[in-house]
Amino acid sequence: MPRRPILYIENLRLERGDTVILNGINWRVDPGQHWVVLGPNGSGKTTLLAALTGYKTPTDGDIQLLGQTFGESHWPELRKKIGLVSSALNKLMAPAEPALETVISGKYAMIDLWETPTPADRRTARSILKRIECLPLVDRPWHHLSQGERQRILIGRALMAKPKLLILDEPCAGLDPVARENFLQFLNRLARQSNAPALVFVTHHVEEIMPAFSHALLLKEGQVCASGLLKETLTSKNLSRSFGDTVKLEQKNGRYTLKVKPTRKGMM
Repeated sequence: MPRRPILYIENLRLERGDTVILNGINWRVDPGQHWVVLGPNGSGKTTLLAALTGYKTPTDGDIQLLGQTFGESHWPELRKKIGLVSSALNKLMAPAEPALETVISGKYAMIDLWETPTPADRRTARSILKRIECLPLVDRPWHHLSQGERQRILIGRALMAKPKLLILDEPCAGLDPVARENFLQFLNRLARQSNAPALVFVTHHVEEIMPAFSHALLLKEGQVCASGLLKETLTSKNLSRSFGDTVKLEQKNGRYTLKVKPTRKGMM
């Protein structure tokens, strides 16, 4: 019997005024899949996330999330079952809040936890801190955490709600090269855990795609350029179409690099 998809989008269209931002998007995420979403600036990545999390209303098409249909279900409540990590969330955290309480706040979907945590909340949060390799940070306040540590804590916060889907919106933005690599290695280990949620990882950089990712969605000008298994979708041809320039994809030891063919103008 086929499994119910975690996310199912059919013929999604989103317009604002005379501008078509998304057009004819079809996408399905099944349990156990880990997706990378790639595309240049303006390709629709941010708008797609806003649509599937209910922050932007589609003009046409269907969005089904965890078996619920947009427009027929209470999306703010359903949104609590999705983990979301973004740079915007990073800026909202209370500076003096300790890591343990930041993680617990994910259960209650609140910023700057004012709910009194239960003993069970604290035990669960400590277990999650261990799972995300941050248990030594349990009492450290937010303003004393490094950028990489903050990203891990935000993932822990998302996991507190036991999501079936975890969305990572350019989580490496602002990380230095060493912190970025350490975070990516951590993310790869997290994705390989047996109880890991399905991941959607939004990025501009193929260098950030780790071996644990299984599928890719490439966008261009609000439309799907290519979609499917990573090894079949992530190609020089598809990336060239998506980014509108001639690029060459190279792979070594499960990691990717991208080379852009210089234009005549750039060679002058």
